[in-house]
Amino acid sequence: MTTSQTTLSGSCLCGAIQYTVNASVTELRACHCADCQKISGGGGTVNALVATKDFSITKGTLKRYTKTADSGRMLHRYFCGDCGSAIYSQRDVTPERVVVRAGAFDAPPLMKITAHIWTKSARPWDPIDPAATQVAGSPD
Repeated sequence: MTTSQTTLSGSCLCGAIQYTVNASVTELRACHCADCQKISGGGGTVNALVATKDFSITKGTLKRYTKTADSGRMLHRYFCGDCGSAIYSQRDVTPERVVVRAGAFDAPPLMKITAHIWTKSARPWDPIDPAATQVAGSPD
């Protein structure tokens, strides 16, 4: 796994939302579930798993959309209400962790996708690195 610097900043497209991650990012995970395909308009999302205590919104107020995910778990998705940029998500069953959209980092260090989840839903045109861990459905 590739590890990022200790502090990362991120923002939405319009800049109304800004945040920091005060920990090293040790894993990027691509999610290919149908919901992530819908919110991204692409093959899914690429995410950094971060402890909730290490994640802070430093500017703006997020909007929230809650849905029962394909896994059957309640998932809260947070986004900018002005430009629609996805910022992070959080499951009810894991309040100690947030899943931050890696594409919203302002100046990301070199990181690599180490795992792909919901591969059974992956679009045939969305390549999956065969060297990465692959999970057909929801990870534990």
